Amino acid sequence: MFASHPLVNPDLEENELVARSQRGDHAAFNELVIRYRHKAYAMIYNMVRNEQDAWDLAQEGFIRAWKSLPRFKGDSAFFTWLYRIMTNAAIDWMRKKQVAGFKEFDDRVAELEADPTSVLVPKAVEAPEKQMRNREIGERIQAAINQLSPEHRAVILLKEVEQLQYNEIAESVGCSIGTVMSRLFYARKKLQVQLKDLYENT
Repeated sequence: MFASHPLVNPDLEENELVARSQRGDHAAFNELVIRYRHKAYAMIYNMVRNEQDAWDLAQEGFIRAWKSLPRFKGDSAFFTWLYRIMTNAAIDWMRKKQVAGFKEFDDRVAELEADPTSVLVPKAVEAPEKQMRNREIGERIQAAINQLSPEHRAVILLKEVEQLQYNEIAESVGCSIGTVMSRLFYARKKLQVQLKDLYENT
C-alpha cells in the first residue's frame, strides 16, 4: 500500500514523520512502515506462528494505523501506540480462527486469583520464557504458549520477548496495569502446569 511512494529523509525524527503522516503525507508514513515493519512482524509472528499470516496481519495493522493517525495524540510513544493496533489485529484474527485457549479467557478469574505483590514464578526455578533459549525445550515452551488465549499470549510475549514495561504493555493491549499483571499471573501459572516436568527437572 505504501511502498510505491518515494522515501523521505530517513534521518527525520519520528515525531516529524508522525506529524507529516497525520497531514496525509504517504511518504512519511512509508518511512515509519520501513522503520517498524520487521519489529511489528516479529511481534505478530510470535502470536500467530505463521509467516504469511504474520505479514498479512502486519500489513493490516499498518493500514489500521494509517486510518487511525488523526486520533493519535502523542500521549505515548508512536511504537507503543502501533503495538496496540498490531496486537488488536492479531487478537481479532485469532478470535475469528478460534485458536486454542480462546474460550477459557476470563479476566475475572485472573483478577480473583492474582496478588499483584506476589512472586509470579517460583524462585527456585527458571521461568519458562527464559528457557526458550534452550533449543531442546524451545518447541515445548512454544507449544505451551500456543495453548494460551490470545489475550494471555499477547501480554506474556510483550513482557518476556519484547521486554516491555507493565505500563507499556497496558497501553499496547488497552487495559489497566492491574489487568496486565493478572493476565501475566494466569499465563505463567498455566505454563507452569503444562511444563511441570521441566520445572521439576530444573
